[in-house]
Amino acid sequence: MRTISQVAELTGISIRTLQYYDEIGLLKPSELTQSGYRLYDDEALQKLQQILFFRELDFKLKDIREIIEKPDFDRIAAFKKQKELLLLKRNRTDRLIQLLSRLEKGEQCMSFKEFDLSDYIHTLEDFKSNQTEEVIKHWGSVENFDMFIQKIKDDESEVAKLAIKQFGSIEKYTEAMKHNLEHFSDIMENWYAQIPEEMRAEDRFLELARHKGENVATDNVQNLVKDIIAHAYGNSSTAQLIGTEDSYCKMIIELYSNDYLKTVTDTKYGTGSCDYIVKSFRYYLHKSENKEEI
Repeated sequence: MRTISQVAELTGISIRTLQYYDEIGLLKPSELTQSGYRLYDDEALQKLQQILFFRELDFKLKDIREIIEKPDFDRIAAFKKQKELLLLKRNRTDRLIQLLSRLEKGEQCMSFKEFDLSDYIHTLEDFKSNQTEEVIKHWGSVENFDMFIQKIKDDESEVAKLAIKQFGSIEKYTEAMKHNLEHFSDIMENWYAQIPEEMRAEDRFLELARHKGENVATDNVQNLVKDIIAHAYGNSSTAQLIGTEDSYCKMIIELYSNDYLKTVTDTKYGTGSCDYIVKSFRYYLHKSENKEEI
């Protein structure tokens, strides 16, 4: 048995932190002396070691507690996963240090491969494992989602550039994506709720998507757009809801420009389908004024 002072000296964790871990139920002492002093045995130290690995990976204390309290928690499996994540973290850090060394020497190095998406990809894998029903519901199958992950891996450098441009850093991008995945079902339901029933005629959008590769200015494509619009206006209550044709087109462009709806649409209809739908409606919206170069 070790006293709390001895554990603090051994691990470098402050006595106050150990007391706090006890207070929140994360790490209870093995025993209490008659005077109320905390004592820790080897099993408690092993648990503390596990906690510190999770903390090194930036897990929140609440999440750590939930993980290690699960009946099926496997210490060895957790160590393996922690090792894998720490190696990814180390490799990424090594690449950033190498890049900084080159920049420090005055080299002009516009490299983005150092800003890898390992953490984001790991988050997607976890989402697939823990939210399988959502994956199948919105992507059609687990295999489709695997293809989506593989596409991220194949285009990692390009995705990293866009992430840094839009969010400032890979870390901020990943945090935003984690939040979206945690609330994925609500986000998708919210987006679908914005689409009137008559606008959900997937066969019409599928038919439009089948023309991708064809110039959106052709009569075939523009007639399909007109058909979708006419169908939307077939119901008077829907027409009141969506307003003018311009408003409807702008709504479609905005909806199908959403990252998640784009992912779902491209999974169902094929890569590039969502962009093609947006481009077709954008042409219809602006063709009379020649505002958009197609």
